[in-house]
Amino acid sequence: MPAFHYVAIDSKGENQKGVVEAESEKHARQLLRNKGLIPIETRTVHQKSEQFHKKIFQRFKKSASITHKDLSLITRQLATLLAAAIPLEEVLAAVADQTEKPSSKGLILAVRGKVLEGHTLANAMREFPRAFSNLYCATIAAGEKSGHLDIVLERLADYTEQQFFMRQKIQNALIYPSIMILVSVGIVGFLLEYVVPKMVAVYHNTGQALPGITQFLISLSNGLKSYGVFLLIGLAIGIYFYRRALKNSLTLREKVHAFWLRTPILGNAIKTINTARFSRTFAILSSAGVSILEAMTISAQLITNIPIRKAVEEAANNIREGANIHLALKKTRYFPPMSIHLIASGESSGQLEPMLERAANNQDNDIKQLIETGLTLFEPAIILIMGAIVLFIVLAILLPIFQLDQMTG
Repeated sequence: MPAFHYVAIDSKGENQKGVVEAESEKHARQLLRNKGLIPIETRTVHQKSEQFHKKIFQRFKKSASITHKDLSLITRQLATLLAAAIPLEEVLAAVADQTEKPSSKGLILAVRGKVLEGHTLANAMREFPRAFSNLYCATIAAGEKSGHLDIVLERLADYTEQQFFMRQKIQNALIYPSIMILVSVGIVGFLLEYVVPKMVAVYHNTGQALPGITQFLISLSNGLKSYGVFLLIGLAIGIYFYRRALKNSLTLREKVHAFWLRTPILGNAIKTINTARFSRTFAILSSAGVSILEAMTISAQLITNIPIRKAVEEAANNIREGANIHLALKKTRYFPPMSIHLIASGESSGQLEPMLERAANNQDNDIKQLIETGLTLFEPAIILIMGAIVLFIVLAILLPIFQLDQMTG
């Protein structure tokens, strides 16, 4: 039953505003008269909200963004309300009312406006790529298609919360090393800018031959003073054109991604992160009733590394031709043996979805361990590197003094 905004006069002659549900505008006026009100104006809620949401959509389409914390909270609220069998339009309105930030509220209302126009939730969210990632939209689209949007959103809420906590943990762990790097760079810059030139003047007055390490430090200091700005500009230009070339050339991007995979430590991290993302998405979609081939196709699109994505797409083609899932994924040589064994067990026992979930959890634990190990080694590595740089500068400054003392003695 449609709703109508109304403006009416009560028995005391005062204006009253509100909303009334009725079958038609005439019926709405009759209901108001039955309440002792004299209707002045009636207007459908849809007409008013459509104009309102259109304005909001045009405002937020290009610049809308949302923090990971707000995204995890909104996802949990959507999952909770949809699980209570509340219509999607009302769910979005309730989440918007619950949101305190104006930017997030406007974003949810803009999404609701697209839904009221007849778009699916996934397509409405795709209009805001800075706020909702491809993984997020693809997962919701699969949930809508399977008719289990509430279940998919519940899984997606768990995933986004886990990613938020992991990101927050990394950021907190990087605070101290970042401060160390800034302080160390400041100390090194101070030494090269003020201390080294003064020592050079003293050494030139003595007329003695300088050690090679001191001559290198002097050349480095003079070079940075003369060409430091140009080096920074050149570095910025190089990074810009490198990123532009990667964006425009798929072949170059594939070669770079393949090179990253061959690096000892970074390659292992890239494989673990991408295969874990695939396994998690595959598990979510499979548990929501999406077919295996479609779930693999959607999950493969979310892999950022091109060689891994192509290998998984080839595995999907092999499965389409009749190959087993675990054998096809094993052939890619990117998935860990534990995940392959779990998937094989799920296929043979008819419990593929739980085993996919367990494989995804196992790979998530691998990522956590990898991050914790990296953060544990990162701090002492910075201390050693910066200590070596400072030691080099101190030795380059003190060695001529030691030589001068020996000559004087």
